[in-house]
Amino acid sequence: MQAMVLEKPGEPLILKDILRPTPTADQVLIRVLTCGICRTDLHIIDGELTQPRLPLVLGHQIVGVVEAIGSNVDRFEPGERVGVPWLGYTDGSCKYCQRGQENLCENPMFTGYTIDGGFAEYTTADQRYCFPLPGEYSNSEAAPLLCAGLIGYRTYRLAGEHKERLGIYGFGAAGHITAQIAIHQGRRVFAFTRPGDFQAQEFARSLGVEWAGDSTSSPPEKLDAALIFAPIGSLVVAALGVTVKGGTVVSGGIHMSDIPSFPYRLLWEERQIRSVANLTRQDGEEFLAIAPQVPVKTAVTTYPLKEANQALQDLRNGDLQGAGVLVVA
Repeated sequence: MQAMVLEKPGEPLILKDILRPTPTADQVLIRVLTCGICRTDLHIIDGELTQPRLPLVLGHQIVGVVEAIGSNVDRFEPGERVGVPWLGYTDGSCKYCQRGQENLCENPMFTGYTIDGGFAEYTTADQRYCFPLPGEYSNSEAAPLLCAGLIGYRTYRLAGEHKERLGIYGFGAAGHITAQIAIHQGRRVFAFTRPGDFQAQEFARSLGVEWAGDSTSSPPEKLDAALIFAPIGSLVVAALGVTVKGGTVVSGGIHMSDIPSFPYRLLWEERQIRSVANLTRQDGEEFLAIAPQVPVKTAVTTYPLKEANQALQDLRNGDLQGAGVLVVA
């Protein structure tokens, strides 16, 4: 089978013929249809996330069809369409798993990082970490739901209940999905983009946000909460500066540049800074049930598998509106 393979951080992916994987007893074999690209893929390629499994097949927003099942699989049958997210395995026995925090598992494995992902014609996945997908979404439309959507939803949820005025910093794949959920639930959304990105600001307004401007600007009103999807530490400080007393700033990224020092007065008055780590199966089930009700519309730009490097470069350059998706089958 063909796959785009990372052999060494800092180098482009290579299109190669590799062996088709065989599922273990608890896994399903998946014929990949589409796979979303993500900024996390760039962090792995750039060596900012250390110790990836090498050589590595990236990709953790996988949409595919079950081709075969292991002897213990009881959740899926061949022919079913499934989605595979970033969190690919947990031990189920550590203290975090036992108290319902499987996203913090002591011995996790991650799709497209420590186990091979979806930039390939076939992949395998633990049946526990596969989701049935809403039929309302095409294969390309469904792919961004599996990371941008899931992590965006968890980030939004961790901002708390009192978030009438919600700021979103970084209006890409996660931002455009999260904004739709927030607006559907009656929130007032303020979008922050990289300075001068008027196209992204107009895109945000087209989805119903109340205000869109540069990340260096102040919104017309103070925010109850802010979600940060751009990997820029200084945005945490900027968000604190425009957040009300008792407000919350949540970072939804797996990697971020250092947060610069800031005066204590920005944190005082019971403001909070939180981070999001991975996801839980409950997040996935809740979000995939909510998405069709909104309904969440995913804006996607598609590329053939062999153009994965170009897709990732477009993501790096900020040339994508919404999400990038590789079409594999």
